Amino acid sequence: MDFLGNHIEALIFCAPKAIKIEDIQSCLSEMFEAEIPLEDIEKGLAGIQEKYSADEFPFEVVKSGGGYQFLTKPAYQASIGILLKQQSKRRLSASAMETLSIIAYKQPVTKSEIEQIRGVNCDYTVQKLLEKELVEIKGKSEAIGRPMLYGTSEKFMDYFGINDLKELPTPKDFTTAENEIGDSEPEDQPTIEEE
Repeated sequence: MDFLGNHIEALIFCAPKAIKIEDIQSCLSEMFEAEIPLEDIEKGLAGIQEKYSADEFPFEVVKSGGGYQFLTKPAYQASIGILLKQQSKRRLSASAMETLSIIAYKQPVTKSEIEQIRGVNCDYTVQKLLEKELVEIKGKSEAIGRPMLYGTSEKFMDYFGINDLKELPTPKDFTTAENEIGDSEPEDQPTIEEE
């Protein structure tokens, strides 16, 4: 079983993104020219996860985005945080995060629907999100002109470390701080519409 476990570990290590158990099974079955039972792979995965749970390893095998991958343990977040700051070019801009949030919560959604919510043109941002493979085209709307429908991809789930869209925070999880500056206008001040 250790021999099979080593092959599973190698596949997880070499995969460019979280590898699904079905993909592991497919690779191993082709290599050994025999159907490898899912139970054997699950046993191998459990052994690997147990092995890397030891304190001597700074990383572990985690199920994320519907598959398995090596991730750094939480105890090393500070040093990883410094590295990520230095690589901030890879971070999403505020406009990309806003657009991605709208797509995640409203999907499938058209570009014009996103623009109605954001109030600005989002051609460039949607294009960048497509290039980063965080969103994908899910089909065409039945509306006039049959605009493209956008939704999140598996890479989106992997990027945010979730396995299902149900794991996204719900609006009740967000609270606004009391007494924020600019929270409301004094009653005697006219609003722009009233002027």
